[in-house]
Amino acid sequence: MRPASKSAMTGSGSLSSASNARGDRATRSPIGTFYDAQIVLARLEEAGRTLLALPPSGYGTGLRMNVTVLVRHMIEAEGGEPTLARVHPPVPSAAGITRMDEALGWIPLIPRERSVLRRIVGARALVNPLTDRYLYPWRRLGMMLGADHKAVQRWHAQGVEMIVSALNAVP
Repeated sequence: MRPASKSAMTGSGSLSSASNARGDRATRSPIGTFYDAQIVLARLEEAGRTLLALPPSGYGTGLRMNVTVLVRHMIEAEGGEPTLARVHPPVPSAAGITRMDEALGWIPLIPRERSVLRRIVGARALVNPLTDRYLYPWRRLGMMLGADHKAVQRWHAQGVEMIVSALNAVP
């Protein structure tokens, strides 16, 4: 994983929403803010971590009605203590979710006809929030696309450069 500056991770630059030439809804940099590939990659990876850290939708109604019975049975069966506690990532903050929405909104800045680049950039942004490992390493992406992993790395760099140039374009 690449180190990122604190300002890149916290999203200190405020961004405004605008429509680009293709009509997609995307975010653009305000005057005076400059994005480079490292900042974009850091923000996309942060967005991927946040997305994977979001909790599932919640209890179903059947489980909600029987939860006390289930808990009582679990306590009685295991002596009151869980044997293996399952580790969950912390729930992301509202600001983190807002930054996630903003960063994931950058992927449509890659032209629609370059959908493979969109898929590569989106898949590579998914980082496990607990282990900081990519869900899709270069070789797995290459196998999925039927291409060499070095080609996938080049395509990813092209996609990121398209995002950077669109973010830095004068509105």
